[in-house]
Amino acid sequence: MEDSELMILQKAHDEFNSKNYKPAEELYTHYIESCTKSRDCSAHDLAIAYNNRGQVKYLRVDFNEAMDDYTSAIQINSQFEVPLYNRGLIRYRLGFFKEAESDFRSALELNPNFKDAKESLRQTLQDREEKLKRGY
Repeated sequence: MEDSELMILQKAHDEFNSKNYKPAEELYTHYIESCTKSRDCSAHDLAIAYNNRGQVKYLRVDFNEAMDDYTSAIQINSQFEVPLYNRGLIRYRLGFFKEAESDFRSALELNPNFKDAKESLRQTLQDREEKLKRGY
């Protein structure tokens, strides 16, 4: 990979961490498109780019687009638990408790110490049970 792509990725991370989400999203998109064309990128870096771009979309409440990015991150690096957790959060918010449970469990299989995933799984199971009790 060229140094210019790594610089774009670092700049995207800097913008993201500074909460400058629009330029971060644009830079992540540029990085993802460059990787798609050259096929010469680290799977880890590409998965992070998809995950972080998904985070920007999540904050914008573009849940379907965010889930697409999280799913892409998972497909690229199946050992990366964060996009599984993030996708699970959206599924939970949309009331897809079974799918959310699956994502949280998968995240915990990869990282048993992932506290937020543990809590989210617990809440999902509790809410799913309440939904069943109400007859939904």
